[in-house]
Amino acid sequence: MTRPSTIAIPMDDDVRATLSSALAQLLEGPARALVVVTMVASAVVFTEPAPVDLLMLLLFVALPLARLITITRPLAAFTALCLVPVATAFLGTLYAIDVPPALTHTAVTAFLAGGSLLIAAFVMNAPERHTRLILNAYTGAAIIAAIAGIIGYFNILPGAGEIFTRYSRATGTFKDPNVFGPFLIAPFVYLLHRLLTPTQRFKSILAAAALLLAFGVLLSFSRGAWFCLAVATMAFALFSFITAPSAHERTRIALVAIGAVMAATIFLAIAMQFDAISDLMAHRASLSQGYDEGPEGRFGGQQKAKALILANPLGIGAQQFGVFFHSEEAHNVYLSIFLNAGWIGGLAFIAIFAFTAIFGFNHALRRSAIQPLFLVVYVVFLAHALEGFIIDLDHWRHLHLLIGLVWGLMLAPELTSNYIERPIRLARTLRAAR
Repeated sequence: MTRPSTIAIPMDDDVRATLSSALAQLLEGPARALVVVTMVASAVVFTEPAPVDLLMLLLFVALPLARLITITRPLAAFTALCLVPVATAFLGTLYAIDVPPALTHTAVTAFLAGGSLLIAAFVMNAPERHTRLILNAYTGAAIIAAIAGIIGYFNILPGAGEIFTRYSRATGTFKDPNVFGPFLIAPFVYLLHRLLTPTQRFKSILAAAALLLAFGVLLSFSRGAWFCLAVATMAFALFSFITAPSAHERTRIALVAIGAVMAATIFLAIAMQFDAISDLMAHRASLSQGYDEGPEGRFGGQQKAKALILANPLGIGAQQFGVFFHSEEAHNVYLSIFLNAGWIGGLAFIAIFAFTAIFGFNHALRRSAIQPLFLVVYVVFLAHALEGFIIDLDHWRHLHLLIGLVWGLMLAPELTSNYIERPIRLARTLRAAR
């Protein structure tokens, strides 16, 4: 039996381009909707991989097909830098005592880095629209997580305490209170930005949402999260004051900041009336805990980590230190990367954070159409970069999201070449504020 013959229909470049454009237009709306769903799903991390990881895989396909990403040479250069710690971490697995966990951890690192770069390319395609899309969905996710944490902490629903708390601390829809707390901070600062916008409506609702997120951070009883929230909030207030276009606007920001401090003080005083909060607060507010001290404590572990780093230029592989050399991980992301990826990978990781902070500072002082949005993600990134000295956060999904947002906004072609005015000079602004 002979097979039926097929006829190949020639297709010129114009037809291909037309079909590709039609497909992109067809997928544009669903692809943006998928971004929203992915951001909302980022609030649920009970298991590994989490639902957000599977959705991110779909975004790797959907966004390019919908032509919703922009790739430039500067982004390609940043991508090359991001590949260095990943590649050296894979090299470090050759020296791991237990190879499978090291390989798995490094593969996850590569996936998260790729997701960060995808977000950057997505933001570069339509900076203001896509940044707001992400932050609005992220804020919704944070509110869901915070409500779950509050319900669990006070055991409002039967069995909620077992699901949404750990070690008598709120975890919300996360496994770890130390991740739950910091996850809420970017949406909190974003709500502050919206409250500072003169034309913003429904400010009472936004203020209530901000208080809800702040309460969620409090109930996480994570000292790192408290520190991160304080740094991000103060940095946002300072940058907003410095970059305000007029003396009237600076006065308004100062008054809002004073009001916010007073509201936070009153809110904290009320919260401390609950024994379940005040007792744990008194315990957690100490700068050091019992498990921090001694040769087997956190600080002793960091001394071991430094000695291992000096003795192993190519690293020891991921997930090895807390199993074979100490009772837990180093609780310092910079030390952990040196352990995982060696000297070259560690220096490259520091370079990524340093370049983000330095170039971001310059960008923060340039008045552009979306400067306030940039300040939101930049100050929260800075706070996380500092928190990295006391915790391992290289696998925090929302940190990679922040890095993608910062670089997407910095490298957006329409913004890097078309500022409203030249960079704001700090001294001139401070003189005008007197």
